[in-house]
Amino acid sequence: MSRLNHEVGHIINSIKGLLPSLVTNSWKQRTLYALMRCRTAAMGGHIDRCDNPNCNKLHVSYNSCRNRHCPKCQGHKREQWIQQREDDLLNVPYFHVVFTLPAHLNGLSLHKPEVLYSMLFKTAWAVIKGFGEDHKFLGAKTGMIAVLHTWGSDMSLHPHLHCIVPAGGVNGAGKWTTTKSQGKYLFPVKSMSKVFRAKFLDQLNTSGFLDPVLHEKLIAKPWVVYAKRPYAGPQQVIRYLGRYTHKIAISNHRIADVGDDTVSFTVKNYRNGGKKALQTLTKQEFIRRFALHILPRGFVRIRHYGILSSSGKKQNLEDIREQIGDVSVIFNHKPIQLGVCPSCKEGKLVTMATFRDR
Repeated sequence: MSRLNHEVGHIINSIKGLLPSLVTNSWKQRTLYALMRCRTAAMGGHIDRCDNPNCNKLHVSYNSCRNRHCPKCQGHKREQWIQQREDDLLNVPYFHVVFTLPAHLNGLSLHKPEVLYSMLFKTAWAVIKGFGEDHKFLGAKTGMIAVLHTWGSDMSLHPHLHCIVPAGGVNGAGKWTTTKSQGKYLFPVKSMSKVFRAKFLDQLNTSGFLDPVLHEKLIAKPWVVYAKRPYAGPQQVIRYLGRYTHKIAISNHRIADVGDDTVSFTVKNYRNGGKKALQTLTKQEFIRRFALHILPRGFVRIRHYGILSSSGKKQNLEDIREQIGDVSVIFNHKPIQLGVCPSCKEGKLVTMATFRDR
């Protein structure tokens, strides 16, 4: 298999006869088949001609699957999301906060993903909201944007939330209040970790999932909440956040080699300072791990809370900007150009014919 075929879709296609035995969930099967067909003749497409008389080239384009789990379809969506979020930025530092579930909950994550991941979102916001409203730390209503990831570097199951939290909030008088040390400090992570564990265990118990054996395992070790120092400014926040919003279990560029029966891909060795290494799996195991991270149908993996929610932004953003100023940043992102000739980069593509999927 050539390097051009080092893609998830081609790997799925090479073992498509085994998919029903590897992945029994019908929704996950449909997702894998969609990725296999993405931007191939099986999806249909169109033939375009460049209208630049100095180029005039023909281009055949196949339709995309538009599935949110597809490595080929995420780059464009990520750029669109980033540009849409620019209007929401506040002229304040931001914190990167990560809430991670312990490995003892992986079994429930597999069998009740919608329930467990919803609990994760709910609990993480309860922690941030609670500490924000506590006058010892902030005494104000803050906000959060949370993105669910379910994988580790080797595609093993590792559910966690990447959250962006502004360094402040709106107090009871409607005034902007900054976190401690002029926004250089958020909340104590050890305290957040304990509250995170207590609130999540309470939800598990209420839902009937917390038996004595599981409870003992979950309280035996501390849970992890990570909070990074605030970024320099909004210029970095929006691009950094975009790195997390449309990631999937693995991107095509990480696939280094595909043999007859194996797949090799790059992983980060965090015990060795995050250095990259190669990991090799059988194709069956590669697809099995990939399928672990296909979310339930309709599950929302990016959520906004507090002053950054849809209703919160309408109520608060204008007043906050009047108090602290607007973001004086010119974003240098490249405009998303559709229909531009990939050869000459000047002419526009004119569709000459379309063809249906097979």
